[in-house]
Amino acid sequence: MSHTSSTTPRRAAPTAGPDAGLHGVVDPRGQRFSAAITAAVLAVALVTIGSSLATVLIAFQALVFALGVLVGPAGTPYAQLFARLVRPRIGAPTETEDARPPRFAQSVGLVFTLIALVASLVGAAPVAAVAVGFALAAALLNAVTGFCLGCEMYLIVRRVSPQRA
Repeated sequence: MSHTSSTTPRRAAPTAGPDAGLHGVVDPRGQRFSAAITAAVLAVALVTIGSSLATVLIAFQALVFALGVLVGPAGTPYAQLFARLVRPRIGAPTETEDARPPRFAQSVGLVFTLIALVASLVGAAPVAAVAVGFALAAALLNAVTGFCLGCEMYLIVRRVSPQRA
């Protein structure tokens, strides 16, 4: 199940590159691919929590999320891997999705990984584990089912917000 709902229509494949940037469209297959890599990184961080490896992995994932927020989902290293290695083999998408919900989801992931990073740096391993666990759960949900929790949060915020972005 994708995050797309009646308020976020699917569109035809873009003609300009694998992802059309910050406010364009994204290939939902690339989003699931990125979520799978995110889940793997966070799973290793979770099982090694309290170690310097966990701290480095959390910091790296926070950086990936920050890139997703600042330059859009297509700007992450995982999206670039998908665009260069996977998409040429599977072809262009038949449907694309609005990039704003995944960008919002990246910001939610960034918040959780920053909490985890600070907790890890100050030696609060249980707090770091919970924050990583929440981010891992969301990434796994997206990777396995295609349901983007952060994207759904974006759609809910848009529905209840008096000003629409």
